[in-house]
Amino acid sequence: MMWVILLGPPGAGKGTQAQALSSRHGWLHLATGDLLREAVTQETSLGKEAAVYMKQGTLVPDRIIIGLIQERLSSSAVIAGCLFDGFPRNLSQARELDRVMQQQGRGLDRAISLEVNGEALVRRLTSRRVCGRCHRVYNLLTNPSKAGDRCESCGEDLQQRADDDEETIRRRLAVYREDTEPLKDHYKHQGILSVISGDASPEEVGERIEDALGRPSPGR
Repeated sequence: MMWVILLGPPGAGKGTQAQALSSRHGWLHLATGDLLREAVTQETSLGKEAAVYMKQGTLVPDRIIIGLIQERLSSSAVIAGCLFDGFPRNLSQARELDRVMQQQGRGLDRAISLEVNGEALVRRLTSRRVCGRCHRVYNLLTNPSKAGDRCESCGEDLQQRADDDEETIRRRLAVYREDTEPLKDHYKHQGILSVISGDASPEEVGERIEDALGRPSPGR
């Protein structure tokens, strides 16, 4: 059983790699956006709280996010391990996650940081397309849909996210550098950080991640 965090700026390929890794190893794929949508749809107590903030267009408090993660980690959904995708986003969340893991007698095995040049990230993000139904992510440059402008999985039309314009992207990258990049030092001090170049094909990046995890890459 492995417990892995996937870090990286917007556009580094976290979503693509997270889907591949979780499918390959049977890990629970924990993405906060999916957790929030599921909790709101199911109208759980935390989901109802989160819905208030989401309707107002404000950030959902860390208390709610951590609560949702704690519930999921306590469930039977965790069998082979867990992959945290896009969480934690700052040092406060990282320390809370450390606390939750310690309470459950678990520890993180590896934090993978995907590194990509800033201008390459801008090009990637302006080329990103998302399925409006199943939320599968594609990229016109690095991971295009084989179905053209439709989703391979469900056939829904692909869309460009409203926040994938260049000005917004540069703001998001600046926020990442200020809030999330310090997590690399946090996990480096714990001795679990691996820095991986994400400037390659998804398949090559996947092999680099497998090497960092100490597992044989697919096909080897």
